[in-house]
Amino acid sequence: MTNTDVSPFLKWAGGKRQLLPVINDNLPRELKEGKIQRYIEPFVGGGAVFFDLIQKYTFEQVILNDYNKDLINLYTVIQNNVTALINNLKPISDQYLSLDETDRKSYFYTIRESYNETGIDSLQKAVYLLFLNKTCFNGLYRVNRKNHFNVPHGRYKNPTILNEKNLLSVSKALKNVDIIAGDFSMVDKYVNSKTFVYLDPPYRPLNSSSSFTSYSNNEFDDKEQIRLSEFFVTLDNKGAKLMLSNSDPKNANQEDDFFDKLYENYNIKRVSAKRSINSNSNGRGKINELLITNY
Repeated sequence: MTNTDVSPFLKWAGGKRQLLPVINDNLPRELKEGKIQRYIEPFVGGGAVFFDLIQKYTFEQVILNDYNKDLINLYTVIQNNVTALINNLKPISDQYLSLDETDRKSYFYTIRESYNETGIDSLQKAVYLLFLNKTCFNGLYRVNRKNHFNVPHGRYKNPTILNEKNLLSVSKALKNVDIIAGDFSMVDKYVNSKTFVYLDPPYRPLNSSSSFTSYSNNEFDDKEQIRLSEFFVTLDNKGAKLMLSNSDPKNANQEDDFFDKLYENYNIKRVSAKRSINSNSNGRGKINELLITNY
């Protein structure tokens, strides 16, 4: 299962494009030797690692999961109905780009309101989500307790809302992929000793201003991080190769060893990354992130 010339179709908070060189340098030897048959992402998000790996390695099976059902719906529509997605997104994109800034803002909120309505079909939901992702502030996905998307309008002069060529490539890349929606623990039954699992959960916030964990109306708090670490041990016991990313609490507090304790039996690397989302522009410099492996 390979593909070429394909890249993530979404902007996504915490996306891994910038970390791909480091991730590639730390992939398990067994993957490079062709001994890995199955690749799994329990938190696919924007899918940067998936799209990178399938251009370099062949897998007998790929499983992509996310708790965000609307995100998984978009993946599924691109997989199975990409032409209809493109045909429905084009007039919305053309209309938006023809407007001035004031009218664009009004148009954005009209689409956002429609997206949050119940009863719209899966295709329209996917079209709206892709449009909102390309035109909202910083490409965030955030919902309130009612599970309503509430990210404000972004100010982009000429956003690429519809990249038809890449969407067609993404559809081909997803052709034989198993796409599921649910809790990360759902992938447990698919994991064996010839599996590589990359786990990229919502990051533990370094402070209140950098808290963007609301990808769904179920907050991914410290209890969830602990539950994930226990799941990491479960998968490790199956002999799978595991890699996990997260924020490094020591960026904000050198005494905070939350993850160092959780994963004390595994290999923890601190790698340099550039923060892309922070309410304070002074917080967008180089920071460390964690890369945790069981090999």
